[in-house]
Amino acid sequence: MNLAALDIGTNSFHLVVARPVAGSGFETITREKEVVRLGSGGGDMKLLTPEAIDRGVACLTRMRGIAESHNAVMRAVATSATREAVNSRDFIERAAAEAGVEIDVISGLEEARLIHLGVLQAVPVFDRRLLLIDVGGGSTELLIGECGETLAARSFKLGAVRLTDRYFPDGDVTPKAVRACRSYIRGVVEHFSRDVTRFGFEVAISSSGTAETVARMVHATRGSSAFEPLRTYNCFEFATTELDAVVDRLTEHRTASARAKLDGLESTRADIIVAGALILATVAETFGIDTYTFSEAALREGVLLDTMNRIEGDDRPGAAALHHLRDVSRRSINQLVERCDEDPAHSRHVAGLAVSLFDELTELHDLTGRPREYLEAAALLANVGLVIAHSKHHLHAYYIIRNSELAGLTDGEIELIAQIARYHRKSEPKASHQAFAALDADQQRLVRSLAGVLRVAIGLDRRHEGRVLGATVDRAGPDGPLRVLVKSDEDVSLEIFAADERKGLLEQVVGRAIEIAPA
Repeated sequence: MNLAALDIGTNSFHLVVARPVAGSGFETITREKEVVRLGSGGGDMKLLTPEAIDRGVACLTRMRGIAESHNAVMRAVATSATREAVNSRDFIERAAAEAGVEIDVISGLEEARLIHLGVLQAVPVFDRRLLLIDVGGGSTELLIGECGETLAARSFKLGAVRLTDRYFPDGDVTPKAVRACRSYIRGVVEHFSRDVTRFGFEVAISSSGTAETVARMVHATRGSSAFEPLRTYNCFEFATTELDAVVDRLTEHRTASARAKLDGLESTRADIIVAGALILATVAETFGIDTYTFSEAALREGVLLDTMNRIEGDDRPGAAALHHLRDVSRRSINQLVERCDEDPAHSRHVAGLAVSLFDELTELHDLTGRPREYLEAAALLANVGLVIAHSKHHLHAYYIIRNSELAGLTDGEIELIAQIARYHRKSEPKASHQAFAALDADQQRLVRSLAGVLRVAIGLDRRHEGRVLGATVDRAGPDGPLRVLVKSDEDVSLEIFAADERKGLLEQVVGRAIEIAPA
């Protein structure tokens, strides 16, 4: 099965279509890039203009057509412009309705993780400690990693489009604006200095269109007067002194039209390249970078590999090349549990009971694949709200989960997990609940089903002592009640009573009466 990954960026949309190849990840079939300028604004990108949404939807239609022409299943992720806009739902809904493209909006930290995953497929630095800098249109991601592990990562609201709108309107450059832009960038990225000092790095990797443009311009100055671009700039190294020379050459030309004539610079990037190059140069100055290595692979390749893992699991072709999603998401979930849950052993025991019940009820709830992982995550995180207060801790849990950037999960997946955890007690899901009402019908059914299972599992550990060892389900014919048979070597009358009190939602979901009894 061919796969396609679509990066819906602030400045450009990037598509890569590939086929999985045993032992080597994937083989690229085709690539497509289109400058859309979805996002704009010098501060927060709070609104997508109607014109930008129109351009975005039209581009998505074309990209989907390319993917379909290669019989590829496509996954689309959106970054800074979409995640910041208050009207992003308008774009997402039109993308689905008009272009047939479902969009995952990812967090800044998840974006950094996926870029890291992509870079490791293109640059041989797996066993070296790297500092990754990806300059996008709306944000810049900084990450320190080694052997596929993320040691530190931050996403900053520094992007080539954002800073151009703020300091260089219409691409017009003045020395005063350059100084102000440098100062602003330095003040923002300084927040990552502590991590750089703590972990250090051996090699600095730059990815994105800005970095490629700088690499092209550096190459143009090294060769003869007749500039001939390389076939690929992947692994191209350039010194920061060469980067500084590029910045000087760019800022000598006050207008975008004048810069567009420079060798190595695409005319469509002439207005925003100054801001992008200043980000790279200021990061280098701040963290003492002498040389950048350019990675041709970035977010889209990371999304492609991540998608291969999601669809086929570890026995699909090229699995050895992946940084396993499940391990990444579980690690971030466990870190949140350790920070916020006063009794993590109870939460882990409940999670085990919940997935066991889920498996026993498969024929009735008809949910397969990732919902099982969502249930496990929600069970582990259901009590993180206790760090705020016991009263309404289910609501506090929703807030904490929803506002935690859990690695390895999309924004939509985090929302589902947060809602399952939110409904582990008290009120059942209702149409009057705003967040629940915002889900589509399938998502609502998923939340109701998994919350119903979770409620019973929590009841089965009422004393937080792990007395219930497991549970099986006796279906007793198509019309009779389901019997949940509880396994234990101890008295579990209180646990059975508590589970019985909490079974109502699950009975609604499966459409059967439920009896809970000792095995």
